[in-house]
Amino acid sequence: MRPPKPVCFDEMHDEDGAIRPAYAEYARWLDQQDRVMLRRKGNEAETVFRRTGITFNVYGEDAAEERLIPFDMIPRIVSAAQWRRLSRGIEQRVRAINAFLHDLYHRQEIVRAGRLPERLLRGNGAFLPHMVGFTPPGGVYTHIVGIDLVRTGEDEFMVLEDNARTPSGVSYMLENRETMMAMFPELFTHVRVREVSDYPRRLARSLAACAPDAAADRPVVAVLTPGIYNSAYFEHAFLADQMGAELVEGSDLRVENGRIAMRTTRGYQPIDVLYRRVDDEYLDPLTFNPRSVLGPAGIMDVYRAGGITIANAPGTGIADDKAIYSFMPEIVEFYTGEKPILANVPTWRCAEKDSLAYVLDNIRELVIKEVHGSGGYGMLIGPTSSKAEIEKFTAKLKARPENYIAQPTLALSTVPIFTRAGLAPRHVDLRPFVLVSPGGVDITPGGLTRVALKKGSLVVNSSQGGGTKDSWVLED
Repeated sequence: MRPPKPVCFDEMHDEDGAIRPAYAEYARWLDQQDRVMLRRKGNEAETVFRRTGITFNVYGEDAAEERLIPFDMIPRIVSAAQWRRLSRGIEQRVRAINAFLHDLYHRQEIVRAGRLPERLLRGNGAFLPHMVGFTPPGGVYTHIVGIDLVRTGEDEFMVLEDNARTPSGVSYMLENRETMMAMFPELFTHVRVREVSDYPRRLARSLAACAPDAAADRPVVAVLTPGIYNSAYFEHAFLADQMGAELVEGSDLRVENGRIAMRTTRGYQPIDVLYRRVDDEYLDPLTFNPRSVLGPAGIMDVYRAGGITIANAPGTGIADDKAIYSFMPEIVEFYTGEKPILANVPTWRCAEKDSLAYVLDNIRELVIKEVHGSGGYGMLIGPTSSKAEIEKFTAKLKARPENYIAQPTLALSTVPIFTRAGLAPRHVDLRPFVLVSPGGVDITPGGLTRVALKKGSLVVNSSQGGGTKDSWVLED
């Protein structure tokens, strides 16, 4: 008897239960594997992650808790043809975001043309007046971008959100691949998968290409971290090590002869490019939060004088605003002259009276998000929320409607995870990582697949109980 059509798209199996072409070679290999051996390999992977220190911090009300990133050994596989289509859409969107940011901090033509409401900038904390009239070295605002995608069908990918400020997770993409190759080296002789291990080298080259004009032939790159208690500290240290760059904290830096210099065993050495993993608010106590010790005092003056490149540029967070996200189709068309290749998720802007009324009437069927929220925090998933949670969120919506947007509850695609009972489908998203330099756009093949490990859950964030998978893009 024909099985019922699944509610959501299964990336490994079609409607009849047959293996889809992208998974064919992998499925043949998997069928030959002993399940006891696979369980043992899964336990070994967890041990490796713990020994390597691949953890993140979860901040609770009282204390931070360090957790292991759950890793699932069943890869997420995308065909070469599918990836080519996705790459075109990703590049188009990233180019549009960079052009949008330049315009916002200069003539604001998109506002003058009536394509973006001026109210979205007025009083928006992510818009930095300090960047008005200033163009970063090479004209690049978004040096590293993470575009979160969800899949709802065979050729149906949509952008869930843009991460143009300080996208994280690339270290897990790299460690997932290294772990898979260590556990199953023979598998990669059966399935030809595009490489991701060269990302640190490409990142270093891309950042160096964005150095100020006065930089030396071999620009000095450093990674600025808030410190060991930051939730993504492992990634900061990992990327600095892999790039051969120095990992620095604010206390290691100072202004010297019009440059930002870092403390070394041979005295202070000037830096050309600073890959910062510190939010705008804490970057410069002379310009932003005067109580911050996370960034060097005076860096914004050096930056505006052309003495250093900051990646990503201060003020890029305005492109992460979820209310502005809802205008991305118009933004893409305005700056590229083309229709968007990748669609947005339908979005209701609660700041608009009619949209707010619709959201309040249908709150049980919608996902509500804060416009500046991230990590799965500050959101409501209507279908899985209690009556009390909905009532509480309704009060928040009525009090500050401009702080929220709403989206339909999507039927996210599924990829199997390995459980003691066998393979079981779980919902996933995908964060490809994009590098931008004056030389062009460089998209890493694959990215970070995040998976909701709980049955039926749509929340894939690691801080909310999600895990990760290796993401494969097949060779032609």
